Amino acid sequence: MKKWLLFLAIIPFGCSKVANDPGVTPTPQAATVSSFDLLQDKLLTPSCASSGCHLSMNDVSFAQHGLVLTKGNAYANLVGVASVNPVALKNSVIRVRKFASSESLLFHKLNWDLSHHGLVSYGAPMPLGGKPISKGQLAFVQKWIDAGAPSVGTVADASLLDDTTPSFVESANFIPLPSPAEEGKSGIQLKVDRFVVPPNFERELFVRRPLNNTAPVYVARIKLKSRANSHHMVLYDFRSKTLLPNTDEVRDLRNLDNSLNIATVIQMSNHIFLGGGTDPNSDYSFPAGMALQLPANASIDLNPHYFNKTTDNLYGENYVNLYTVPADQVKQIVKMIDFNVTSFTLPANQTTTITRDFKFDKAVAIVSLTSHYHARGKLFQIKIKGGARDGEVIYENADWAHPKVINYDTPILLQAGEGLTSVATYVNDTNKDLGFGLTSEDEMDIIFGYYYER
Repeated sequence: MKKWLLFLAIIPFGCSKVANDPGVTPTPQAATVSSFDLLQDKLLTPSCASSGCHLSMNDVSFAQHGLVLTKGNAYANLVGVASVNPVALKNSVIRVRKFASSESLLFHKLNWDLSHHGLVSYGAPMPLGGKPISKGQLAFVQKWIDAGAPSVGTVADASLLDDTTPSFVESANFIPLPSPAEEGKSGIQLKVDRFVVPPNFERELFVRRPLNNTAPVYVARIKLKSRANSHHMVLYDFRSKTLLPNTDEVRDLRNLDNSLNIATVIQMSNHIFLGGGTDPNSDYSFPAGMALQLPANASIDLNPHYFNKTTDNLYGENYVNLYTVPADQVKQIVKMIDFNVTSFTLPANQTTTITRDFKFDKAVAIVSLTSHYHARGKLFQIKIKGGARDGEVIYENADWAHPKVINYDTPILLQAGEGLTSVATYVNDTNKDLGFGLTSEDEMDIIFGYYYER
């Protein structure tokens, strides 16, 4: 017993001597870096918090996602926060839900394999324009979330973040969209053939495809499938059928030096929104008994948009399925809204709001809305004009390049004489007045959408 007492008495003396002896250098103990700080430093900062993506509120894409992932901001913006992603909202998936990676949008966006989350598409996978994160990095994110997504403490093996094994290999994993016929259904499949997206380039193109339909067709559902790094896929009809681009000709919006292809920009002025949007893998069905009528010998301009922020070639490829129904099954023919303001002035060096009213001469039900303006457009609102809901804002978009498309599960009912009001705000930062025009230096003010007569 005395020996043990003697030993215990020596311990504090020995420690004190080492700590205070000027001839002895203490061995420093490395500070433990929390799992979230490792996630921030090795994944979020280098791969997500980059200019144009999630760096600041000034990023061009901020209006679309509303998410900044810089150090000091990311945790508060992720954990327990609802997403603006419409599919996530519908499925009660938030940005990061503690203890539940399967209910966390961050995990789904970083996981490029749709089969992992029941083939549900939450829009373009991240990092957009980059390469999929590694298996180890994806596992680290999943373990951190499933351990409660703590802001401090170590809950995942740090070595996972150093793994370089790709979590997804697109060349092997991309599977073409089965055609309606292959699914045993009636319809038409259109395709944008595989194309190169050069390194450090943003490629957006248009291809007019004929439907080869000798009689009118009634489209009840539109389904899209795109390769990774696709930012949007939009389908357009044409106002004038006499000013059409050549069929099957690829028309790029940007030249390789990143300058705009003016001929393509001018052709865009002839567009009427037909379908698709910023979710390049969407699947939209009109309400039961409704369909969009396309005339005989119709054609559609397909518009894919891809990012490549790597030093390697990436590839684009897009499929569109138009599911059709017999005419006798259509109770309501869906028509396209094309409310276009073609006369306005934006004074130099001023902020200007243009307001226009549009009325329907029959009772209608609106099922979808989107907007269109150019780079100096800062906010586009659509309000109801007339009736009990007069002045109610039913659509709002601040991202001129990638306007949101809102599909209304409950159609907006308007009486004859009621309508819509476009309220578009522009900031003209040039020294000359601007107005309506066809180029990117001019402006536009258009409401697109779908409705049917009641």
